[in-house]
Amino acid sequence: MVISTYPESYINFLVHFHGDRDYFECHEILEDYWKEHTSGEKNSVWVGLIQLAVALYHHRRANFKGASTMIKQSKQKILSFTNEAQALSLDTDELLKMISEIEGAILSESPYQSVMLPLSDKKLIKICSEECSKRGFNWGDASNTQNKALVDRHRLRDRTDVISLRKNALLMKSKLNK
Repeated sequence: MVISTYPESYINFLVHFHGDRDYFECHEILEDYWKEHTSGEKNSVWVGLIQLAVALYHHRRANFKGASTMIKQSKQKILSFTNEAQALSLDTDELLKMISEIEGAILSESPYQSVMLPLSDKKLIKICSEECSKRGFNWGDASNTQNKALVDRHRLRDRTDVISLRKNALLMKSKLNK
């Protein structure tokens, strides 16, 4: 467990975002945190960060339509929650500039490039960098775009639990409707 003034889920998000570039995992981590801590409120800095990770995931896969939708939504959320973003040690001016640059690359269908979130807290960066080392990857390494397990993670993941939950929900619904 990492000791910090930031939520552990946020640190895990940053470690994956800047370490192994597993944007799918970034989405999963923050979505769980967001659901647990905000009652699913869609107007949240957490949603903006989730959407940024999803935009980069789509961009890396050359899904420009999906990436464009997500980056625009991310930008709007970050603009709406600059104080919350700043409380997470994000330099919002630099973050919004970076998001605009990513948006431009997506709209021009330029290839994906790894980015670094503009963090202002050096202690947070140190914590995340050390956590990356513990997990066997380097803080700030570029994404391995040839790694199909990373690039196509949504297609390759085990969905047994999700399918089982959906089947059970349908079964319960059909029992209630009888």
